[in-house]
Amino acid sequence: MVLSERIIVDPKILTGKPIVRGTRISVEFVVDLLASGWSHAQILASYPRLCKEDIRACLAYASGISDEEVAALR
Repeated sequence: MVLSERIIVDPKILTGKPIVRGTRISVEFVVDLLASGWSHAQILASYPRLCKEDIRACLAYASGISDEEVAALR
């Protein structure tokens, strides 16, 4: 998956937070929903502009950020 096809950063939208392309839904918001126990089906039903690949992209993006932070701590 090419993250840039799904996740963008635009300083004019949500002060530059990473968002799902074509929406104002942040990666952080989607990951927080999942961490709160929401299922993929609940997210997709509540936010119909998202698709399964968007959720996967949010998780991949968050995982990449986590990897970078761990590397910086070493």
